This record gives sequence, structure tokens and C-alpha cells, in this order.
Amino acid sequence: MLLDANTSLSEALKDFAAVILTGGSSGIGKSFIKLIEKVQPTLVICNLSRRSPDMFSVELKLRHVPCDFSQEGEILQGVESILSILNREVPEGRVLLINNSGYGSFGRFLEADLSNELGIIDVNIRAMVELTGRLLPTLKARGGAIINIASTAAFQPTPLLATYGASKAFVLHWSLALREELKSSGVHVLAVCPGPTSTGFGSRAGVKSGSVPGGVGHGPDDVAKISLRALAARRAVVVCGWKNRILATFSSLLPKTWTSALALRLIGRVQSAKDNA
Repeated sequence: MLLDANTSLSEALKDFAAVILTGGSSGIGKSFIKLIEKVQPTLVICNLSRRSPDMFSVELKLRHVPCDFSQEGEILQGVESILSILNREVPEGRVLLINNSGYGSFGRFLEADLSNELGIIDVNIRAMVELTGRLLPTLKARGGAIINIASTAAFQPTPLLATYGASKAFVLHWSLALREELKSSGVHVLAVCPGPTSTGFGSRAGVKSGSVPGGVGHGPDDVAKISLRALAARRAVVVCGWKNRILATFSSLLPKTWTSALALRLIGRVQSAKDNA
């Protein structure tokens, strides 16, 4: 089914009773919360992140579960809290899981803080796999869906963002594999691939705001809307923005050594902008 910009966002959420979201305190995650509140305010939203989202309204059914994905054992505790909330407040109905949390680090791997690089793997990969694995029996029993936030970085090697890009390639391919495995279960899996997005990612990664070249970025609200429309269309993968779709297609077709060299030149321009700021 083609992705229709006019697809009703409420249509994407109408059959769900609850949403489990990671990283809702800022960026794309926060945009998901705002959008869900607007189009389907009856949904219970369970957010897992270190900080509570700075949002409040009488109608918003937001339940915050503090969780640091880099700390061993916290995901298990978070899942236990979420299941308790679901059993108490919404014992029936479909559940949507949105694995959104992630971060990156900009620079040459040789000069990087190794503990931070390992933290990227913990948050971007291990936390997603563990959270999904622990919640999947509930999703299967109640009927559900999974949205995993990958990136256009998943389509080619990303020098200077090496660990981040590789982690997003994992998210994309793991999502596609999981989708095939779960087809008969009724649990749908969608991978979302945004390009550069105006969130707190750049500052945390050490990238100067606004320095990403190519004019292929977008806002977090756009990513949230595109994601829900793609979910309604039961897409397997959605790349946000037509320029990004073209770049992703070419990246998939060209030799990886070529795209890696080209990515180094493009991403290196970000380094130059940062150093000259």
C-alpha cells in the first residue's frame, strides 16, 4: 500500500488501547506523545526514559517510568512497572511499542571515548532488543505493533559516526527480520528511517546545530506523523522525505566502499563546520 499523506492519523491508532514509548522526554519521542494526545487522547502512554517529559494536560494519560537504558537491570524493572500499569489501567486492547531512544557520537573512533561508544550500543541496540523481547509475549497475546526508529544512516557506512550508523543498520535489518518472523502472529513491525532531524541529537553527538549538509533534514513532528501513517499503511520500512528516499536507494545500489568514501566527505563537512564555528 502506498503511503498517503492524507491518511488519517487517528486511523493508525484507533485499535490501540496503550502505547509504550522510549525516549519521550525530548525530540521525536516527545513529538509522538504530543501527536498521540492530539489524535487519540484516550490512549494510555507509558514512557521509559531517564527524565520525565515536560508535558501536562488534564486529558493526557501519560505514565512515566524512570529508566536508564545504559544500566543493567533497569529495563527489567521498567518492564515490570509497565506491565503493572497495563494490567491495572488497560487490561485489554492492542498495544503499540515505539523503540525511539538512541544517541550517537561524532568524531574518529580512534579518538572516541570507548565507554561512550559502548553506551551507544547499549542504548541503540541492546535496550531495544531486550525491551522488545520482554514485551513481545504481551504484544502477541493482546495484538500489537512495533515501531523501531532507525535512520538513513542505516543504508551506508558512516565514517565519523561509525558506531551510531552501524547501530542503526542493526535496527533496520533486525526490524525487517523480526517482521518476517512475526507475520503469522499478528504483530506488525515497522522501521522508520529519518534523515537529520532537529532534535537534541546533534548537541549530544558533538555536531554543530544546523551544520548537516544536503538539505535533507526535517522536524521531529514530521517524523512522528510519517511513522503513524506508515503504520496505518502496514509498511515494512519508511524513509522520511523524498530526497532521503533517493539517497537511500542510491546508497543501497552502489558499492559500499564508494558510499563509505562519499559519506566521509559529506560528514567531514560537518566536522569542518563544527571546528570553524
